[in-house]
Amino acid sequence: MDDIRAILESIAKGRISVEEAIKRIRLFAIENIDDIVRYDLGRFIRRDIPEIVFGEGKDIKTLEDIIRRVVPVTGRVIISRLRDDQIIFLKNLAIDSVIVNVNEVGRIATVKLKNIEALEYNCRVGIVTGGTADVRVAEEAKTIVLEMGCKVVTVYDVGIAGLHRVLEAVKRLKEEDVDVVIAIAGMEGALPSIIASLLDIPVIGVPTSVGYGVGGGGVSALYSMLQACPLGLVVVNIDNGVNAAIVASLIGRRISLCRGNTTKM
Repeated sequence: MDDIRAILESIAKGRISVEEAIKRIRLFAIENIDDIVRYDLGRFIRRDIPEIVFGEGKDIKTLEDIIRRVVPVTGRVIISRLRDDQIIFLKNLAIDSVIVNVNEVGRIATVKLKNIEALEYNCRVGIVTGGTADVRVAEEAKTIVLEMGCKVVTVYDVGIAGLHRVLEAVKRLKEEDVDVVIAIAGMEGALPSIIASLLDIPVIGVPTSVGYGVGGGGVSALYSMLQACPLGLVVVNIDNGVNAAIVASLIGRRISLCRGNTTKM
């Protein structure tokens, strides 16, 4: 931490401003774990976005090392794309002053200090799925949106095979006065287009790898969403509930700050 000391000394001697010091400090927050993981401790400071660990491909020891080294510093860790063995490990993990919450459907977990102070923003994110097979991605997104302090309204299994269900979902989203919608669908991926054509708020389309045959694995859904005619619809990559949740939460947070009533939980 010699670099940070030098920065603080420069402030004390009037060589740099507080704003310049903050800018420089935010560049140093990297934790090197056994020369395997270089964890970005400063992401939340720089961008107000928590660092999210991609669990798939990491062994249990590496996962535990990350938790034990990082949580005491950052206050929390989010781990996505968990395997079955990782879910079992996390559900049985016992560390003093640490709470572990595992969303098995979304295959995602939050590990955080019991006394961590969270913010609650006055915003609502709607999460809609075409079918029940898309719920896993929806639950991944839901966990992150909630962790980022936004409220969530979920409406699942409203695919366009029964168009009346979509209309009911849109009515619910309007009644709940959501600020942004994450629309998740596989197969032909038409749901986000319809949602976007009926609402006056941003819609984030998430194609899922549900599907088979020509354009299977989410490719048809991705192409369909990218070719969508309604304006105000943006699209993330296949199964990328994480990025959809981050973008939706950032939109919601800015709206909440403009409303001027962000509170600590």
